[in-house]
Amino acid sequence: MIQSSQQNIRIQTWVASLSVILLLIKVIAYYLTHSVAILTDALEGIVNVVAGGIGLYSLYVSAKPRDADHPYGHGKVEFISAGLEGGMIFLAGGAILYKATLAFFNPEPIHQLDIGILLVAVAGTINFIVGRICVVNGEKNNSLALIASGKHLQSDAYSTIAILVGLTLLYFTQLQWIDSVVAIGFSFFILYTGYSIIKSSVAGIMDEADVTLLKKLVIILQNNRKENWIDLHNVRIIKYGSTLHLDCHLTVPWYLNVHEAHVEIDALAKLVRDEFGDSLELFVHSDGCLDFSCKVCEKKDCAVRKHPFEKKVEWTMTNLVSNEKHKV
Repeated sequence: MIQSSQQNIRIQTWVASLSVILLLIKVIAYYLTHSVAILTDALEGIVNVVAGGIGLYSLYVSAKPRDADHPYGHGKVEFISAGLEGGMIFLAGGAILYKATLAFFNPEPIHQLDIGILLVAVAGTINFIVGRICVVNGEKNNSLALIASGKHLQSDAYSTIAILVGLTLLYFTQLQWIDSVVAIGFSFFILYTGYSIIKSSVAGIMDEADVTLLKKLVIILQNNRKENWIDLHNVRIIKYGSTLHLDCHLTVPWYLNVHEAHVEIDALAKLVRDEFGDSLELFVHSDGCLDFSCKVCEKKDCAVRKHPFEKKVEWTMTNLVSNEKHKV
């Protein structure tokens, strides 16, 4: 987990450094061309610089070990960082929309468009490559801050493509209004990106259930359930930065002693950690089976069975998150 945190910080350091260089490239492109579409790209570049610094700081804080004041660690700061970044992206989109609308009614002459197109293309390519690296490593290490940075850079790259298409049309047609229309369309895309990141951030702060993670967990458990795992219920997953906390209740035969029950818990923990890695913290409460459990229990050599087996209950998101033992 420490290694993944250090890797996240290292990647985000590169993101913060590159964002400054890319901003300079976009400012130069705007200075040479006076294109409002390129200006909007440069304005988002300013957001990239600020967001890169915030993201780097949040990853540094989230990598700190847990302490008496933060028993679950400092990972929640990544949600705050992502929320701030999403907010800045949203504000940048609003500023771009305002500037582009003004430019539509009061266009300015555009110069050296060919050089501007080349500079913007270089910046967009770099943004896409770095953004992809951030998203891949953020998903691998469960880092929302790194994923947010990556998606931001990728959205910047996608919008750059749209800008390049518009500037190319402008270059060949000399229709001035194309520049403003491209910038206006770009602004709506940025507004949506900012909204999406803010939504994910709020969901994390509010401990909203991660449906994607739960679905993945259900499939793993259903395909690898053991004979002594009569049922699994009250399953909850909470994300704290790069750390996942999984709580659940495992029902086992009531006559197992403490050591035997713990063996089953260890097997469950190994199964989940093999899939999610060491960034997972697992808290399993063992329950003893009750009379009605016999009807869903597949254990073949049970000497104390009171009811015959009737039906295998498939593990689903519904019965795993429920706080009730499984019944027919």
